[in-house]
Amino acid sequence: MKSAAPPPLNALRAFEAFARHGGMTAAAAELCVTHGAVSRQVAALQDHLGVTLVVGPRHRLTLTPTGAALAARLTGAFSVIGDAVEAARRDERREIEISCLGTFALKWLIPRLPGFMALHPEIRVKVSESWAPADFARDRIDGAIRIFNPGQGAKRQEITPFLRQYQGPVAAPALTPPGITLEALGRLPRLHASTFRESWAIWSALVEVRLPSVDPSREFQHNNSMIEAAAAGLGVAIVPWAFVAPDITAGRLVAPFGFAERPSQFVFLRPEGRPDASVDAFRDWLVAEGSISPGPPIPSTGPAAGTRPAPRPGAPPSTGRG
Repeated sequence: MKSAAPPPLNALRAFEAFARHGGMTAAAAELCVTHGAVSRQVAALQDHLGVTLVVGPRHRLTLTPTGAALAARLTGAFSVIGDAVEAARRDERREIEISCLGTFALKWLIPRLPGFMALHPEIRVKVSESWAPADFARDRIDGAIRIFNPGQGAKRQEITPFLRQYQGPVAAPALTPPGITLEALGRLPRLHASTFRESWAIWSALVEVRLPSVDPSREFQHNNSMIEAAAAGLGVAIVPWAFVAPDITAGRLVAPFGFAERPSQFVFLRPEGRPDASVDAFRDWLVAEGSISPGPPIPSTGPAAGTRPAPRPGAPPSTGRG
């Protein structure tokens, strides 16, 4: 008996993207086509199969049980195809792409990468910058570095904490002379990054102090711009120790009240169930580097409740997967 011809691949791809994103517009953006093109492909797939895959008003379509079952299998199938294509493209030197918070990449990861390259000359590391939630099906990245709170999970992702989080106020030395009081600090202009506007509120809660509202308050799009503004004397910024350790060591910035430990940690994410020795090597290297990364200095001055003392250098962070 002659088997039926398979549906067009473009129709299957359009339907899978629609199902994964939950809308035509997002699917069209991913596939670089128009909203109408995705809609036509989904309609053509239904006609070809003779089944109903989506129901509802034009702008609020939802999957039928049959559509949901097909989409789940297609997502896995396209992932396998993508892995096969990537494997075919590899030469003897494996390249892995790691998505990373931009400022963390600049201040912590990239300065340490020569050490990884010396240990693994056969592995190339491409660093891309992002703070958005990691999506391994969409972005085709091999791993990601993010900040996770306790108990935070990610569906179908392995999570490995590798570095503790410390946060505190930093400024140019001329703006915060030795012995500056918390009251005086509270009167200085406060700097914010649009990616983490709640930094001042979180730090105040950590060290149990109340700061008055202040004007002016200046906002920057990214942490690295905010850090440079602090070094230029434009105000005081609340930043993670990992973002400013080189600047504190070089004397460009000072942290008169030290850094308070946060419960969140820097973690390494990778797709669950996708074996890759190169990604294993990078993850293990991150954990090792995190264990020997120096902690923040003990503050010369403390706010009302004080900050937690810095850990001894080399104390390993807790590790695990979730």
